[in-house]
Amino acid sequence: MKHFLNTTVKAVFDGYPPEIRRKMLVLREAIFAVAASEGVGQLEETLKWSEPAYMTAEIGCGSTIRMAWKKEKPNQYAMYFICTTNLVETFRTLFPHQFKYEGNRAIVFQETEDVEMDSLSICIAMALTYHRNKRRKQP
Repeated sequence: MKHFLNTTVKAVFDGYPPEIRRKMLVLREAIFAVAASEGVGQLEETLKWSEPAYMTAEIGCGSTIRMAWKKEKPNQYAMYFICTTNLVETFRTLFPHQFKYEGNRAIVFQETEDVEMDSLSICIAMALTYHRNKRRKQP
């Protein structure tokens, strides 16, 4: 199912190089697909720090996912997670060789590589259900 781009987000995607834009739009669709399969409800698509960002409309359910391409590193793009969570640390433990990581905030992709979508979908699901799952683990 295609999800129509928010017009301000579309303008950002339109400013990316064509191959990067294509790959990032695939990641965008994966975020929406995972959200549907995880039952987190509607996603809000917006800009945070002038970059496409996705968050659950249900308050207290998930953690924001942001994506970006930066001119300083033209051959890579990344998916960002809130650095005060343990998400990237958990991804690194679960998928030590599938992805390259940037500190405790991002999974970084190279333009020339294929993304391991099954593993990435698990990461996306963990982000979109982060707060909901954290509450369930509390005694």
